[in-house]
Amino acid sequence: MRRLGGGALVALCAWALGVGLAQAQAPQPPEVAARAWLLLDATSGQVLAAKDPDEAVEPASLTKLMTAYLVFDALKSRKLALDQKLVVSERAWRMPGSRMFITPNAQIPVEDLLKGMIVQSGNDATVVLAEGVGGTVEHFVELMNRQAKALGLTRTQFQNPEGLTAPGHTTTARDLATLAMRLMRDFPEYVGYYAIQRYRYPGTPAANDTNRNLLLFRDPTVDGLKTGHTAAAGYCLVATARRPVPGLGEGAAGQRRLISVVLGAASENARAAESQKLLNWGYTAFEAVRLSAPGQPVATPTVWKGRASEVKLGRPEGVVVTVPAGMAKGLRTEVVRPDPLVAPLQKGQPLGTLRVLSAGGEPVAEVPLVVLETVDEAGLLGRLWGALRLWIR
Repeated sequence: MRRLGGGALVALCAWALGVGLAQAQAPQPPEVAARAWLLLDATSGQVLAAKDPDEAVEPASLTKLMTAYLVFDALKSRKLALDQKLVVSERAWRMPGSRMFITPNAQIPVEDLLKGMIVQSGNDATVVLAEGVGGTVEHFVELMNRQAKALGLTRTQFQNPEGLTAPGHTTTARDLATLAMRLMRDFPEYVGYYAIQRYRYPGTPAANDTNRNLLLFRDPTVDGLKTGHTAAAGYCLVATARRPVPGLGEGAAGQRRLISVVLGAASENARAAESQKLLNWGYTAFEAVRLSAPGQPVATPTVWKGRASEVKLGRPEGVVVTVPAGMAKGLRTEVVRPDPLVAPLQKGQPLGTLRVLSAGGEPVAEVPLVVLETVDEAGLLGRLWGALRLWIR
């Protein structure tokens, strides 16, 4: 075998799913009547199609996805509790636009405020939650922008927690898709609020109880997420659906989730119709293929100077890729990684990439791999023996 330096990469054939399929072109997406849009397969993490995904746009009430992210994080870390009551400030009470219609100085449980923010898109509820988490709205906005950077939302800048038009308050379809995916992955215990069709707090107007996401009433597989509208932003919707896929597995593991982002549609009905069009196309034009089960390695390369002789590379959640319909039987894969691998290697450490290719050799997807189990450094004698073997190699 040819000796490779420490910075070299080695590509290893992992396995094949079949041969003989002709090269396939990516399916053409439907026409979507919106300023910008994107369709993301959240199960595989792949963008299936997009138009102007990195164009700066106003997010309107889609901003509340980040507000919810921070509130969910405070709940998960027990800085807040669902039954904890927060006081409605005068600032919150005076908020214009969509409201929950709560009164000043009222003490409202966090869970009801979440429902008011998510179902009714209440700007008043949003400000109460922002003050409850951040102390002040201004500090909460700082936390929003800090979290945006941590999530890799490189083209997003928030100026408020509710989404009213403000100079410099912008994002992109790509960043919103990433935020939506992380919201659902990081806080699965709370995202059920987005599927609630109707809610109102006792004593508030009954006419204000309906979720503006029309797809919740049209498609039983849709379970979120958020609408938005201002004069500048137009009608916007981040929608998500989850449908079972044969061969992916049982229960939740066997369901494929898509997220559509439609920005700047002409009306409330148009944003729903265009989102439905994208979701349906994504499920019919593409199929999901499981390449490894959760925690199962896709490669076990040799490790030098370690207490174990091999390291397991894969994804904790397993590896699923999305391919054009009919391509699944022609896939082949290869692992690209540094060589040699020298201990210590820590669990969760990024290490290499799984490349998925069509039968004709066209790239289909690239999946980052991580170390599934820690490989500790060997003792002194083990390290010396490993160094000698590397030198001979």
